[in-house]
Amino acid sequence: MKNTPLKSLIIKNLYFDKGLSCAELSELLDKSLPSISKAINELIEDGLVIEDGYARSSGGRRPLVYSIKADALYMLTVAMDQFSTRIQLIDLLNNPIGDMMIFELPLWDNPGALAELIIHLNEYIDNTGIQRDRFAGIGIGMPGFINVNEGINYTHLATDGQSLTQLLTIETGIPTYIDNDSSLIALAEQKFGIAKSRKDVMVINLGWGIGLGMILNDDIYRGNNGFAGEFSHIPISDSNNLCACGKRGCLEAEASLLVVVQKAIEGIKDGRISMLKYIEEDHPKLVGDAIMDAANNGDQFAIELLSDAGYKIGKALAILIHIMNPASIVLSGRGAIVGKILLAPIQQALTKYCIPRLSASTELLISELGFDAELVGAAILVMENLTT
Repeated sequence: MKNTPLKSLIIKNLYFDKGLSCAELSELLDKSLPSISKAINELIEDGLVIEDGYARSSGGRRPLVYSIKADALYMLTVAMDQFSTRIQLIDLLNNPIGDMMIFELPLWDNPGALAELIIHLNEYIDNTGIQRDRFAGIGIGMPGFINVNEGINYTHLATDGQSLTQLLTIETGIPTYIDNDSSLIALAEQKFGIAKSRKDVMVINLGWGIGLGMILNDDIYRGNNGFAGEFSHIPISDSNNLCACGKRGCLEAEASLLVVVQKAIEGIKDGRISMLKYIEEDHPKLVGDAIMDAANNGDQFAIELLSDAGYKIGKALAILIHIMNPASIVLSGRGAIVGKILLAPIQQALTKYCIPRLSASTELLISELGFDAELVGAAILVMENLTT
């Protein structure tokens, strides 16, 4: 296959917008129809694009519509958090292929985490039976301070200054790309989720921490050195609760899912009546999932815990609204499953702490992608770096 920027742009537009005609591609890419037609024909010969019927008639001859050939290439999407990692093979239409691999992989104080990740990646790739030259790439979302351009995570998976993306590419034999988990979740919401076609959106990643991905003027905003969006570390309290960052009173130390888990365990020990009384204290992930499931099933203690966290998140969102004046705020990530429970206390806090003229114009939305958003964002990361 001959590498051309135009062919790559066509593939990316077909990925994001599904079926498009030559005329639509010509308008989107500001290229002549003959150039588009030539590139499309080459992509069909390469086995990457197929004819996908005719567009609906609006009078006159109906144009042919073209789509990506789903199984022409594959992508490996990886979603990491502080405790576990998910790996899923998908095709070019984001359809999952085969089973997802989920395994525990603590990131804090774990010098062997990178080696273990590489072992699991290669094991999963080998088990697919797909040749490595048929992978468009590996996209990985992970927590931490990440320099996307250099491919370095300054918080986890230490590489002694070497590019993590280069190292993983060498170890797997497949082009690999990394990004902050919250940025990828925002990217997923922007391209395929509830934030599609919205220009100024704050996407909250509700998980073990509380991340933020910012969509400003229809682009992901990363800040001066790529570290924008550290919403977790907004100081909202004078409490003595120590945050992982070393400071006290951070939002993460007051309202993250990990804090909710700790409060649930303490409450059960103190005799609170709840269906959570059988939770396994040494498995935070299982406890967190149990709390959200219990809350959605009406457990009053679980609802109380999440409502308290929601109110504190709302207090922090009031600060964010005063600074950014977003059109929308999306609750996404693992915690989106309890988004309806969180909405009321968040709104209560906004009413108390936010200037009405600002908060009234900001719409609160619950993600439909939810816990899958990071995996979707990882696929988008691969496609944005695709060259044909």
